Amino acid sequence: MKPAHILTIIALASIAILVTSPYLGLIHSLDAEIQRHILTQIRIPRVLFAFVAGAGLALCGMVFQAMFNNPLATPFTLGVASGASLGAAIYVTFGLTFSLIGIDGGTLSAFVGALLAISFVYSISRFRSGFSTETLLLTGVAISFFFSSLILFTQYLSNVTDSFRILRWLMGSLNIVAYRDLLQLLPFVSICIAVILWLTRELNLLMAGDDLALSRGVSVQKVRYILFFTTSLCVGAIVALCGPIGFVGMMIPHICRLLIGNDHRWLAPATLLFGGAFLIVCDTIARLIIAPAEIPVGVITTLLGGPFFLWLLIKSKT
Repeated sequence: MKPAHILTIIALASIAILVTSPYLGLIHSLDAEIQRHILTQIRIPRVLFAFVAGAGLALCGMVFQAMFNNPLATPFTLGVASGASLGAAIYVTFGLTFSLIGIDGGTLSAFVGALLAISFVYSISRFRSGFSTETLLLTGVAISFFFSSLILFTQYLSNVTDSFRILRWLMGSLNIVAYRDLLQLLPFVSICIAVILWLTRELNLLMAGDDLALSRGVSVQKVRYILFFTTSLCVGAIVALCGPIGFVGMMIPHICRLLIGNDHRWLAPATLLFGGAFLIVCDTIARLIIAPAEIPVGVITTLLGGPFFLWLLIKSKT
């Protein structure tokens, strides 16, 4: 089947999921006005947020796998999630309460933590001459472990209530109750999507090797820096708003490659649509499986991602 036809099927399926998921689990015995309020003020913004966050995470994972030519590479590998989580943990532990231009202090603290992680990884990797993907990956893993230990230390200093809040946030949740969080996230993800779609040709050449990319006129170092910072900021914004939701950026690009191939001109939009629809489905499962309570969506993605990670690991060894 041609890539255009596969992309059309993915798009139609994503639209169907986007339209139908807000109605799943809706209690029809409720008053019509209450149902309308639940749909417009709770379900629809939550579903839209899930789509945008899933699309951003999946696209960023696709980019890092292309840049590092490594099936296990994601922005989370570079410590962005750990940095954001540390910022949120510090905000909760010290009982800080502030906001800036309508943005909650917890979100700002998490975003600052993500920026610090990016800055540390970039600065430390610059100690070695040239841009080495291996250096970036190893630096990111080291920074991630360091921030994770600081999170445990911060959690140990917290009281029982704050420690539980930190734990729940670290699980990743899409408990969105208004359009405000969606409007905060949308600019970061939109810019990231625009940059990635603009650089799909360069991503194809990077997959073929740096020498070939250079021979075709690609400024490899510049393109990598642009993609590295754009995707890391996008993931930082997502993690800052809903916590670390793992494995989306690892699973979705691989599934889409199996469906549509390695050409990023088709792979990028397919990954965007599939990633958004996938996170909506995971969040719907998390919302319904023990209703009226709900499971953090990060638990569902991790349950799916763990076996997928092992499959990738075994496949890469064969």
